[in-house]
Amino acid sequence: MLSLLKKKSDAAAAPAVPNWHPNFRNYEKLPDIKVVRTAFFVNGATIFIALALALFVAFKEVQLSGVKGQVAEEERKIEKSKGRSESAVKLFKKFQGEEARVKEVDAFIKSKPLVSALLLRLGETLPANVAIDNIDLRTEGLALRLSVRGDAVAASGYATAYLEQLKADKELSYFGEFGFTSTPTRNPTTGRMAVEFFLRFKAPAPGGKK
Repeated sequence: MLSLLKKKSDAAAAPAVPNWHPNFRNYEKLPDIKVVRTAFFVNGATIFIALALALFVAFKEVQLSGVKGQVAEEERKIEKSKGRSESAVKLFKKFQGEEARVKEVDAFIKSKPLVSALLLRLGETLPANVAIDNIDLRTEGLALRLSVRGDAVAASGYATAYLEQLKADKELSYFGEFGFTSTPTRNPTTGRMAVEFFLRFKAPAPGGKK
């Protein structure tokens, strides 16, 4: 009985000892377990964004500087080659002019008959009473100087018949006009009638076709 009373008195006299672990229901007494504060995260994010923007702007400035350098280099090359380009353009225009003249001459030559073929054809179709004294191939046509036998009436008839023969000759189709250039006259030296024809070339059709 005494021992029990003693134990109770000892227990009452003993000082109060705190529990070995904190009271989790009292949040004010709990230790601060936030290692990093929210403010630190906000400040860090702001600094990161600012650095990213600065790097982006710097990168764009470098790119822009490179582009400006390339543009300046190309402008320098263009300015350097400008003189050669102008000379080349002048030479090309001159060449075009010469080429046009060459083509014009070539077209003119191709549109005209060969002299040898023309002489051969005239010799093959020449009537017995007509002789050719002179042939003059000109730019616009062919001039023929003839001597025709017979008196004035007969010679005039022979000459007219020969002119009609030339008109009907398909080998001479590049001529468009056939006619006398003067009135037949008697040549006192030969006693024959002097006759002159002129065969005019056809005008070129549009587009250069004959």
